[in-house]
Amino acid sequence: MYFDAVTIMALVDELNERLSGGRIQDSVEIDDESIGLEIYANRTRHYLLLSAHQQYARVLLAGEKLRRGVQRPSPLGLQVRRYLEGARVDRVHQPAWERVVIVDIEGPEGVFQLVAEPMERRANILLVRDDGIVMECIRRVGAQDNRVRVSLPGQPYAPPPPQKLKRDPATLTLTLLGDMLDNKPGEKSRQILTGKLLGFSPQLAKEAVFRATGAINTRAGDTSARTLLSVIEDVFGAIQDQVWQPGIAEADDHVAAFAVYPLTYLEGWAPVDSVSAALERYYGPLVGEDSYSAAKKPVQAVVEEAKTRVEKKLRSMRDSLRDEAELEHLKQSGELLLAYQYSLSAGQTEFTAQYEVDGPELEIRLDPALTPLENAQRYFEKYDKAKRALANVPELVAAAEAELAYLAQLEADLELATNWPEIGEVQDALQKHGYWRGPKTQRPGGGKSGPLKLTTDSGYVIWVGRNSRQNDIVTFDKGSPADLWLHTRGVPGAHVIIKFDGRSIPDDVIERAASVAAYYSKARAEGRVLVDVTQRKHVRKIKGGKPGMVTYRNETPVEVAPASEDDI
Repeated sequence: MYFDAVTIMALVDELNERLSGGRIQDSVEIDDESIGLEIYANRTRHYLLLSAHQQYARVLLAGEKLRRGVQRPSPLGLQVRRYLEGARVDRVHQPAWERVVIVDIEGPEGVFQLVAEPMERRANILLVRDDGIVMECIRRVGAQDNRVRVSLPGQPYAPPPPQKLKRDPATLTLTLLGDMLDNKPGEKSRQILTGKLLGFSPQLAKEAVFRATGAINTRAGDTSARTLLSVIEDVFGAIQDQVWQPGIAEADDHVAAFAVYPLTYLEGWAPVDSVSAALERYYGPLVGEDSYSAAKKPVQAVVEEAKTRVEKKLRSMRDSLRDEAELEHLKQSGELLLAYQYSLSAGQTEFTAQYEVDGPELEIRLDPALTPLENAQRYFEKYDKAKRALANVPELVAAAEAELAYLAQLEADLELATNWPEIGEVQDALQKHGYWRGPKTQRPGGGKSGPLKLTTDSGYVIWVGRNSRQNDIVTFDKGSPADLWLHTRGVPGAHVIIKFDGRSIPDDVIERAASVAAYYSKARAEGRVLVDVTQRKHVRKIKGGKPGMVTYRNETPVEVAPASEDDI
């Protein structure tokens, strides 16, 4: 799917309408290939996403607030933060027929251009000074990588080379189009359009040929130049008049294509409110948990595999606890052999006897190579060994249950992760405790995520741990004995601390903290959730337990609706 020049024309109009004159309030690095800007314009906050992903590069206005997804800022991220935050957007423009978006920005630090080049395999984002010198870019391209264009700090910005062999559709005549088709009668008409005319992506060419002939693969020799020219004039007349009709084509419960003009060659076409909305429906949101669903999948697979192994081991141990009859059979067999040893014949392989007068007969197998006494001793040895093993089973069951609880917490950590560092911490925990098999999946960024700190209007400080490692920090580093401690009852989730500063903590603050605790738990999707509240002094680490695993007492439940920190 092409993020083509015509789509960018429509997007530039949309961005100018919404962003011109707006102030850049914040910048975030969503991942190692994407930058986000929060721009306040026309009394509204807008979230501009610029992605240089090699396959899914795009520029759009996101429907939700963009979140930082890297712990360590890149050189471009640092430059954007320094020079663009606080500046104003002057205008957004596009070099004619190029897949390039340029945002002109002016502020206290000077005049700059933020240049996005959303082109497959060559995508880039560059910060350029007013004198045309590149300050920094997401992807540095030297002469050894590209002999035509160099993209390096300190070097002049080089725009994409002009498309000299293509013609502007506005200058197309019936004679010229007829010649194009007649010269290659066996070639598909849509391929001729993409090769000869500016702005014709494969999708636009398919649409034009379909409107003219009723099929997308019609050969040039079977295409009417007059009919095709009429279609091209209609399409580009709307483009020149800036009449945009953004929409998406849906197929099999997914978005198959987007365009800024109706697509008639695909079924399932539906208009949407804006170009950005169409793009976001196609590419998916790059915000919140959904941003990293692909990155979570291999980690989730490891968690599920580990849970399956532990559950199998736990079932086996629980079965052994229930199998006390077998243990008693060994003991009784040895005692019966001692009692009847003088009545047994040499070479006998089995015999039956009652252990109790009214009890059933026991079938006892014998090793004919051993004497009756030696057979009895063997049964006693098996009994002692099984008894010793069984004595350790309750402890092993408890350890396996704790291990399973920890894996459930890691699963919750992964489900609630909203950035690369948080996903990476689940990977780190799996690696550290021996669950990860094979090479570790690479991830961008570095360092560790920190717990969330909230301050209420009345000055109360609330700490929220959003994974097992953060939970350990919140409870035992940030928390003091007199603080209030909160945790969703019965499910993995956040440890929350409300700091005691000498004032009595009011019920509304407790309820707000409890709502956040429920939000950062496995019970997030439920309507009402029980959250336990106790003093921090009543919380203890589980002996030998993994990070974040605790027991607590003297709790009081509070029923709340889950709510994020933004909601409260």
